Amino acid sequence: MKIKTIYTCQQCGYQSPKWMGKCPDCNQWNTLAEEALEVTAKGKPVVSSGNRPQRFSEVSGRDEDRLRCGMVELDRVLGGGVVPGSFTLIGGDPGIGKSTLLLQAVDRLARSGKALYVTAEESARQVKMRGERLGASSEALFLLAETALESIFAQVKELKPDFLVVDSIQTIFTQGLESAPGSVSQVRECAGRLMQLAKGQGIPTFIVGHVTKDGAIAGPRMLEHMVDTVLYFEGDAGHPYRILRAVKNRFGSTNEIGVFEMKESGLAEVTNPSELFLAERPEEAPGSVVVPSLEGSRPILVELQALVSGSSYGTPRRTTMGIDHNRVSLLVAVLEKKVGLSLMAQDIFLNVAGGVRLDEPAVDLGVLAALSSSHLNRPVQAKTILFGEVGLAGEVRAVSRPELRVKEAARLGFTRCILPQGNLKNLDAPAGMELVGVRSAEEALEGLFD
Repeated sequence: MKIKTIYTCQQCGYQSPKWMGKCPDCNQWNTLAEEALEVTAKGKPVVSSGNRPQRFSEVSGRDEDRLRCGMVELDRVLGGGVVPGSFTLIGGDPGIGKSTLLLQAVDRLARSGKALYVTAEESARQVKMRGERLGASSEALFLLAETALESIFAQVKELKPDFLVVDSIQTIFTQGLESAPGSVSQVRECAGRLMQLAKGQGIPTFIVGHVTKDGAIAGPRMLEHMVDTVLYFEGDAGHPYRILRAVKNRFGSTNEIGVFEMKESGLAEVTNPSELFLAERPEEAPGSVVVPSLEGSRPILVELQALVSGSSYGTPRRTTMGIDHNRVSLLVAVLEKKVGLSLMAQDIFLNVAGGVRLDEPAVDLGVLAALSSSHLNRPVQAKTILFGEVGLAGEVRAVSRPELRVKEAARLGFTRCILPQGNLKNLDAPAGMELVGVRSAEEALEGLFD
């Protein structure tokens, strides 16, 4: 066996036989680090797994038995529960609550089997102190402060846990590689061996991943391809709410989100986020509009706040929080050209209250209404909601699942809904709810402010 020196980019995993100041693959500077690579001799026999081809019709297609972890919001994002042998990666900003979430979840999972929590960043005493604050008390929950992968495997073989958590993958290293923990080769090798452990022994495994300054999980992109599920824990430091979002899930939908509130005793599940996000909404305030957004199968009512004021600079400001900046610029142009509002010399600020991020085009009509309300200084009626996609011609297009949005609004006491004309077909109005169909943005705004 020979030892070969290569240089590996710590951002994207690109390998080069010589050092370079700039990675030619991801164009990042000073990211190539020296690593030792073991090269095996040619002619080494290939180890066979013993598997044979099967007919497609003979392969068992039954659903996997899922294990409920006792946290409804987490089970929802996972697709209904934890699948045996699944390999899940959870990432998020430092201090957002990744370790807190997993400790609460694994404490409840330990009620149905033994669970091993491997802490590679903190001591067992630190985790114990956090667990006492969270109320963790399961006798089947074991802690292991270890960073060497071989030692972790030895303890897993001895303890035979039903659940495994590794916090975090960037601090685990294998003695078979000479590179430092957190390097691309270490992360790739450790994750690969943990995946084999999870699949081979049917142990549901959770690993924590650090994120870069751009918000992506640190390490090679291959890491996200290796796991079954990728979860991102999002939140704003100025808000107590946290959103758990699945960006990849082999066992369920990637459209579901889980909402949590960070409290002194840990993360509390928010089963009715609409009421929470609208609790402090100012009524009869210009620029405030409520829109029903759909996150997977869950409708959530959130407040859009807009502020339009005269600009004191040559170039007006366009600032958005919680919504795509380019989308807002497009809608401002529609208001200018198709509706006739003069916004060219106005500073525009748009915010989604509560720290939520809206990505679907169904909130376009709400954005137009909030901007127009602030510009005209005329409030939208407190019991009115709007939804609909707006095109460049000013037309209002139909959106998906209008019945869920309308029912959620009616449940919270809203009495009027302005929606696309195309969504009125086969849509029954709930008791006490007036449905107003519109075909254009101009028609919608006339109905709001006449």
